[in-house]
Amino acid sequence: MRVLVTGGSGFLAAWIMRRLLRTGLSVRAFDLRAGSPLLASLAPGQAAAVQWATGDVALASDVSQAMSGCDAVIHLAGILTPACALDPVRGAQINLIGTLNVFEAARVAGLKSVLYASSAGVFGLDDGAVPFPQTFYGAFKLACEGAARAYWHDHGIASIGFRPLVVYGAGRETGSSAGPSLACRAAARGEPYTIPFTGSTGLVYADDVAAAYEAALGAPPRGAHVFTLAGDIVAMDRVIGQIGAIVPGARIDAQGAPLPIATSFPVDPSLAQLLPDLPHTSLENGLRDTVAFYR
Repeated sequence: MRVLVTGGSGFLAAWIMRRLLRTGLSVRAFDLRAGSPLLASLAPGQAAAVQWATGDVALASDVSQAMSGCDAVIHLAGILTPACALDPVRGAQINLIGTLNVFEAARVAGLKSVLYASSAGVFGLDDGAVPFPQTFYGAFKLACEGAARAYWHDHGIASIGFRPLVVYGAGRETGSSAGPSLACRAAARGEPYTIPFTGSTGLVYADDVAAAYEAALGAPPRGAHVFTLAGDIVAMDRVIGQIGAIVPGARIDAQGAPLPIATSFPVDPSLAQLLPDLPHTSLENGLRDTVAFYR
């Protein structure tokens, strides 16, 4: 099986491709540029096996060419909240039109399902059950979820989308919620760092998200599903304390408003039914592994 991973140069793609390569799958990565230094660090003996295709996800012809010969797709390409806020039109071209291009290329190629990245940004500040985005990024992601349902109803293409909260781990160094990962990097280097938000949020370890995509790849569903991956809802004070326990003397603090995302999410029993036994990495172990990577 050959799997196309869009956004292949990105942080989460590296963690997912690491898992796919370990299971012996053929991987084609698609991005504006070829190569992933993070994947080379996470899977040094296997990264060279990735086939790279370059292009723009906002261009249907580029996506179609990348999809040629692939049996499955994990669609991760997109730009994050700050970039969408700076240029909403370009954000829509990449995050929404790009997603439509992936679904359309999958339809033409005869694929039966699509796995894609949504976001907990579809929720507002107070409600983790009913989507109410307050950012361009969240609005585009919610539109992608609607498009996925339309492709199921109109064309029979099944899908699974995941809405992770704050994904942390080695290589998470960009985006408005990268603070916990950057704090681990700073602690490992003996540098001070201020996490740019306070309050509580959900932290989910990168390899746990990657495991969810790997499991979904082996269990193509019927219907259009989307699942929230909340991880552990923790206060930044706890994160700072845990990093301090791992690196005594770490100079980490936090300032700024809490992230504008809800902190309470209902448990969806259908996730465990469709994808049983997904792993859960404790906050202590996830932070410890992240610090170890940067050391």
